[in-house]
Amino acid sequence: MINLFKNIKNKISPKKSVYGVKLMQQNTYANTFSYDGQIYRSDIVRACIRPFANAISKLYAKHIRLSANNILVYPEPYIKALLEQPNPYMHGQMLLYKLAIQTKLNSNAFALIYRDENGCPSQIYPIPAVAADARYDDYGYLWIEFLVKNGNKFTFPYRDLIHLRQDYNENDIFGESPSRTLVDLMDIVATTDSGIKGAIINGGTLRWLLKFNQVVKPEKLKEEALRFMKNYLSITDTAEDNNIVGAIDNRAVLEQLKTDDYVPNATQMDKTINRIYNFFGTNEKIIQAKYTEDEWNAYSKSEIEPFALQLQNEFTSKLFTPRERACGNKIVFEEASLQCASISTKLNLREMVDRGAMTPNEWRAAFNLPPIDGGDKPLRRKDTGFAQEDSGGNN
Repeated sequence: MINLFKNIKNKISPKKSVYGVKLMQQNTYANTFSYDGQIYRSDIVRACIRPFANAISKLYAKHIRLSANNILVYPEPYIKALLEQPNPYMHGQMLLYKLAIQTKLNSNAFALIYRDENGCPSQIYPIPAVAADARYDDYGYLWIEFLVKNGNKFTFPYRDLIHLRQDYNENDIFGESPSRTLVDLMDIVATTDSGIKGAIINGGTLRWLLKFNQVVKPEKLKEEALRFMKNYLSITDTAEDNNIVGAIDNRAVLEQLKTDDYVPNATQMDKTINRIYNFFGTNEKIIQAKYTEDEWNAYSKSEIEPFALQLQNEFTSKLFTPRERACGNKIVFEEASLQCASISTKLNLREMVDRGAMTPNEWRAAFNLPPIDGGDKPLRRKDTGFAQEDSGGNN
């Protein structure tokens, strides 16, 4: 994919652009927001992000064209093909999945729109950058210079970039880095894990010491220590070997070694983990898929729908020209919310089918059932005939 960016860069690099002017650095954004190299290595962070990314990847992208008389779905075949297969390396689901993860980790996610010789969008590629600079040319056009992991730099016009962001506050272009907030929490988690690990390791270290009152040969010291351990510290199954009282002569004094290992309690650990959950807008039920229908709907309202709206606005504004948007072209991202509904809720939707508010196939889709012939036509209650065939004059 890096080689592909090189080929694209040769076509749309600012050095060969129609502007022919020098770019000036305006803003800087670095998406190396990580703890110990990369916060995505943390199991807690990955668990927080995965439900969100999975839900975003299941959004259904649709091209519609609104007019005064009707709504056309997928009026342009090339847009439908682009949404389903944005590039040869991934389909639409994986593109949304990757953009969702990058947005949560970095508060910024970028995807390049590659256009054909006619100016129509033909491919979309996520940009795996580690840093980005916002630059303006003498005409006021915005360009973004990306730095990738191998040290190469690529510059693309902002009009050809899908840019998703969160925590959009101080910077004019980029979302605010989550690293300052996360690093302290991740330090607490790392320290906690290190304390537990150290306590486990220290649990198997030396606990008893035999102090002899006379000089003893080294091999004799080892022999006496092994004999004492075998006689008094080993766990046996027979009653006579399981001694309650131990005896030792005056040649040695037995001393117990104590260690002060600190192991954080469960309450302290849960509070820290809950703070990370709160940062990502999730909870244990969402992560472990133990949520109820209402709990998932609440999560969807607060996390999924705002991001879906941002996807809709960004894809629409970048894939279509102002004239095309004025003609009613837009990209919408729909959530299959009925898939998370309970069986009783889905069954109650039959009343909407009877009243023509839903088609039979839409109802069947909620149960993951295949469509049936004639199922795309709305039904009418009582006679269950097709609404357009009703000649009785009833409305």
